[in-house]
Amino acid sequence: MIAYVTVGADDIALAKRFYTAFLPALGYGLEEGPEGLSFALPVERGQVLVMPEFYVKPTFDGKPASAGNGAMVAFEARNQRQVRDLHAAALAAGGSDEGAPGFRASYGPKFYVGYLRDPQGNKIALFSSNPDEPGRDG
Repeated sequence: MIAYVTVGADDIALAKRFYTAFLPALGYGLEEGPEGLSFALPVERGQVLVMPEFYVKPTFDGKPASAGNGAMVAFEARNQRQVRDLHAAALAAGGSDEGAPGFRASYGPKFYVGYLRDPQGNKIALFSSNPDEPGRDG
């Protein structure tokens, strides 16, 4: 089980603007501290932590943050409309488009996805596989 994912950021304020444009709509809460941003799904008293958590932090070695080639973090949305809305919100908050929301021929017929880069260049996917919505073929 993946416990957490961390991406590096040189400008935490810019990263906060980008990630808070869509992660709260997916249910993530934000804790902010001197070590950066921590996003987690809420846990009620007596329940087990929902994983993974997502962190945005300055690099530990003090060198500039860089995006990993081939690395991507994917967040699941409730439906196709939410994918479109959150993709647009993330673009307006400083992200760049890496693939407009839609179906991809190489994925399953219900996999609806939009791709972004955060301000640091980290690749992010927002997707929905909602079985109650129309698929690629109709």
